[in-house]
Amino acid sequence: MTYYIGSGPYCYANSLAMVLGEAAPPPAVIEVLTGSPFGFELIGGTLPLFNPCGWNPDLGLDAATALLSVRCARTAGGTAEEAEERLREASTQGPVLVGPVDMGLLLHQPGTPTTNGGDHYVIVLEVEGSTVVFHDPHGHPYATLPVTDFLTAWEAQAVGYVDAPYAMRAGFIREQKITPGEALRRSLPNAERWLAGHCDRPVPPGTLGGTAGVEALAAQADGGFDVDMRGFLAHFAIRVGARRLADAAHCLNSLMLPEAAAVASGQARLVGGLQHPLVRGDDQALADGLRRLAPTYEHLRTALTQGVA
Repeated sequence: MTYYIGSGPYCYANSLAMVLGEAAPPPAVIEVLTGSPFGFELIGGTLPLFNPCGWNPDLGLDAATALLSVRCARTAGGTAEEAEERLREASTQGPVLVGPVDMGLLLHQPGTPTTNGGDHYVIVLEVEGSTVVFHDPHGHPYATLPVTDFLTAWEAQAVGYVDAPYAMRAGFIREQKITPGEALRRSLPNAERWLAGHCDRPVPPGTLGGTAGVEALAAQADGGFDVDMRGFLAHFAIRVGARRLADAAHCLNSLMLPEAAAVASGQARLVGGLQHPLVRGDDQALADGLRRLAPTYEHLRTALTQGVA
């Protein structure tokens, strides 16, 4: 099995790896520890994401830091002025993991501002006068923005899972040395729970998880996707979905769980194989691929359960 190495939208995994420094496991391991590969959701019946139902990156970061025995201080809310003060103070002590931010309002990126940028995470290095200096894992080391523009993006008004604006994590302390293998082994019960597909967290009405969500997306593909849906799937959802599953396969194989690894690898191939028919407008092939994918989440859950029994 040849594993993928390359670019991809892994903003929060790359961000956590940056703040943890030399002690960090690879971003691929961090991504799996967040739980993101282990499910699918169709939010409100319309927005497809290759992650578990009810999951979001903020929950994923909490899971990954706990599994790695890393403690940090997460703060959020307040006014823009209060958030700026918190960020200025925290960044004098070390790098600060900031997010979610609205990616469409990060004005250093070409093509911005835009209303469909999505959520994103960055690492603030310092606030220098009226300028924020940060590493943007979407290909922009040492990016800069005026503080006012950064705060506008950081308010994240368009990010659906934000409970309070201006979320950040700082003061990272590794309380215990945990190897990547140990953390991955400890993450397996979470993976099984996510794969069960129950939306046990508040979700928009009409949200479907797991097999039901994939089958509903396949039915939509039968009728053809509009331009916005096609662009979202092509530029983000399929790319990150295939990579997450490929990384899950690699991690499961490292844990000597060959059956589960084989299922995850097969899922990665199925999701990655959706890109060409999607871009070329072959909606029948796209729907067929989704229907082949639909039952595999339960297959992976079964393989994990048997493998760790």
